[in-house]
Amino acid sequence: MVLDGSLSEGLRVRLLPGTSSEEVKVGAFVVISGQAGDYFSIVTDVVLGGVSEDVLLLPPEGKLAREVTAGALTFVLLKVAPLLLVKSDGQAAPVKSLPLHFSLLSLATAEDFASVFGAPDNSHFAIGSPLELPGVPVCLDLPKLIERSNGIFGKSGTGKSFLTRLLLAGVIKSGLASVLIFDIHNEYGWSSQSEGTREVKGLKQLFGQKVRIYSLDQKSSEERGVAPDAQVELGLDDLQIEDILLLTDELNLSATAGETAALLLRKFGPSWLSDLLDWDPATRADQADFAGADERSVAALQRKLLQIERLSFIKRGSSTKMIDEMLDQLERGQTVVLEFGRHRSTLAYLLTANLVSRRLYARAVAKTERYLSTKHAAAKPQSVVIVLEEAHNFLKPSLAKQTIFGQIARELRKYAVTLLIVDQRPSEIDREVMSQIGTRITALLNDEADIDAVFTGVAGSRLLRTVLSTLDSKQQALLLGHALPLPVVIQTRAYDASFYRDIGATSSYRDIGATSPYRDIGATSAPSGEDAAAAHQEISANEESDKPTAAKLEATKKSLFPSDSLMD
Repeated sequence: MVLDGSLSEGLRVRLLPGTSSEEVKVGAFVVISGQAGDYFSIVTDVVLGGVSEDVLLLPPEGKLAREVTAGALTFVLLKVAPLLLVKSDGQAAPVKSLPLHFSLLSLATAEDFASVFGAPDNSHFAIGSPLELPGVPVCLDLPKLIERSNGIFGKSGTGKSFLTRLLLAGVIKSGLASVLIFDIHNEYGWSSQSEGTREVKGLKQLFGQKVRIYSLDQKSSEERGVAPDAQVELGLDDLQIEDILLLTDELNLSATAGETAALLLRKFGPSWLSDLLDWDPATRADQADFAGADERSVAALQRKLLQIERLSFIKRGSSTKMIDEMLDQLERGQTVVLEFGRHRSTLAYLLTANLVSRRLYARAVAKTERYLSTKHAAAKPQSVVIVLEEAHNFLKPSLAKQTIFGQIARELRKYAVTLLIVDQRPSEIDREVMSQIGTRITALLNDEADIDAVFTGVAGSRLLRTVLSTLDSKQQALLLGHALPLPVVIQTRAYDASFYRDIGATSSYRDIGATSPYRDIGATSAPSGEDAAAAHQEISANEESDKPTAAKLEATKKSLFPSDSLMD
């Protein structure tokens, strides 16, 4: 029952006699029955106490004596943060009042979770279960999720990539937004290894033609058994000065590099970078003098920018056609995965992600302005989520105001483009950007600066710090923000065969089991024993029967192309 407390400090709650302290964990979801309605709350701490120091200094001897004193002379206190008031008429509101002294509370039930977080459907994605109720879905509100930029945080090894895959699968399945993934580690498009030896499926294997894979290194993709839809090359003439300035730290550019580049652009036009890289020392001084630039600055800029041309996917001229093809796919509602292959340097990542995102943003601005002027439904821009791993490289304080990503994060989906930033060091991300993050999915963090950063701009965050510090290192996360009615700690869903079935994967996984608690997308539980063997045989037979025969292919060819000339 509730003893005392405040809105700012939380409530002190005493467990009734007969209730073990081991039954209630930090992060547990509890409901306080008040006169105004039910106060949905989270346990932030557990404290053992006694009525006097004497009891604690002279503990009772023997099991019977300890049982007699428990609840009478010794007790268990909980610190509880009330977060949401659900009134008797079903209306929910932020907590601005407190329940009376001695109000009773209990652990939340499955019905309580359903009433607060909603049932799984096309707009509510089950991302996991509460710690105290395995199998009960905790859902994210997907329309609210894509309204703002979001973040997935956690120290190395806590499963951020798996959390990201789960979330992206929900977004792709819903069709509410397109997704652009800069896949520097080559782990989202096609299958990859988990931290053990288990192979997990990529988004292309789960969603088929809804996902397009582009590669900066086609040879690497093919060696991994991936057949990319196209190879991407970037043109030197497409790079703008802001793309170059993003590389200031990576290339150790001087403070005058931007000014020098601007002078060259003014005199030599879009081909300024190609021209600069071609100049030999004998003519460089004359060219610098013609542009009104210092020859030493030009020489330093030339020497450092030569590293860009050494990237095998960088070509002379322009390559806007391939980038435009990717953006066209996004406008059609597709997901685009850009694999980096063996190009895993920060230089390649920064350059490519900024160039492609800048063009995407420019197109989104134009389409939004056209839609606002015409009001035609057909002109409404497609929502796009950009996935950035190691996001601090783009959003550190020194760069956040210069890069397109800082601009996108601050604009709160003004042009239907948002970010999903994935990072293990949120403390290195600009605080203004962190304050604009709508929904935060946070696995275990140990560094105090990182914990502070995650709670930037979050009211009542002090009460949640203990909750975050008690997470397990695997498959647990604290969820809070715009897409949730209140913070909650979850056990994340496993990214396995059961999940593949739940999302209706286009692979050989079929609905062959009993009903799953995650029934938002036709979920089923995995069969076992003889049932599993029979189901596997059935799947194999179905797959074999689905294979196109030569006769089927010939018939299809003739129906589509009545003459050989058309086929040719």
